[in-house]
Amino acid sequence: MNNDISQGLNCPVPMSDYSTIVLAHGGGGKMTHQLIERVFKKYFTNEHLDLLHDGAMVPVKEGRIAMTTDSYVVSPIVFPGGNIGELAVNGTVNDLAMCGAHPQYLTASFILEEGLALDELERIVASMAEAAKKAGVVIVTGDTKVVPRGKADKIFITTSGVGTIPKERNIHPTQISVGDKILVSGTLADHGMAIMSVREGLEFESEISSDTAALNGLVEEMYKASLHIHFLRDPTRGGLASTLNEIASSSNKGIQIVEQSIPVKTSVRSACEILGFDPLYVANEGKLIAIVASSDAAKILTAMRNHPFGKDSAIIGEVTQAHAGVVVMQTAIGGERVVDMISGEQLPRIC
Repeated sequence: MNNDISQGLNCPVPMSDYSTIVLAHGGGGKMTHQLIERVFKKYFTNEHLDLLHDGAMVPVKEGRIAMTTDSYVVSPIVFPGGNIGELAVNGTVNDLAMCGAHPQYLTASFILEEGLALDELERIVASMAEAAKKAGVVIVTGDTKVVPRGKADKIFITTSGVGTIPKERNIHPTQISVGDKILVSGTLADHGMAIMSVREGLEFESEISSDTAALNGLVEEMYKASLHIHFLRDPTRGGLASTLNEIASSSNKGIQIVEQSIPVKTSVRSACEILGFDPLYVANEGKLIAIVASSDAAKILTAMRNHPFGKDSAIIGEVTQAHAGVVVMQTAIGGERVVDMISGEQLPRIC
């Protein structure tokens, strides 16, 4: 761990009497050590982190590795279906899984605002530990800083991850071919609308919950069904539409999707209509897009539907030779329209 966490942690220190974060918790002295002992080390303890070094030294298998990093500033920090902590773990695991990698090790960096309740922090850290356990990854090092009251919004988290890529897997835009099928692993816009329903105080007959989940297990089931998976992405900020546009541009292929094939929950669609959002552009945190060989699409879809995080999977379109670099949707009324990339950020602080 970085020096403001690691110095002196081998010496026993008394538990802090404070119930909220104060600036001294980020000063690198006794109160920093108390915080790490009370919260972080309590949940993240393992042979790599317990060395309390400036970094972690971990073994990796021979071959390629995948690395990723991301920051999480979602507001509110607790929302229906999850919180900022498990979102950070799941999001980083998913970024590795979209490379075809086996996620292994994570780091976690925390920016804490003075006044954050220690009990609230502990709940978030505990949820991160549980999410890491479910995903089969280990949080091996990290860092903590505290900023004055009013200079943050309770807590910001940055996570990085490392995973190994099996030699037979090759996720790359150049692998995408005309005729490939486009699959999504479930209903769209759940996460974004869960956040917005809390912000706007909206209530529906059935609660809208975030879809935050680690998808590496789902990806492994897909690979058991077929190695002919040409591309994977998780449609987070900017949603399905922006992600498909990125894929079309990077592969220089056209993408054709069918509106009626795209799964969206009724409650989520209603929330989108009330707030004026298009579900195609709303963030997801537990869904993936897969572009696969047409010949194996059916068996990959079956494998996805047999997994808890893929039960609502669907084939929503295909890669085409026409309109290279452009996404076109066949609408419910039989017409066609270009689905452009989002301009700006319609849902700030969503992850």
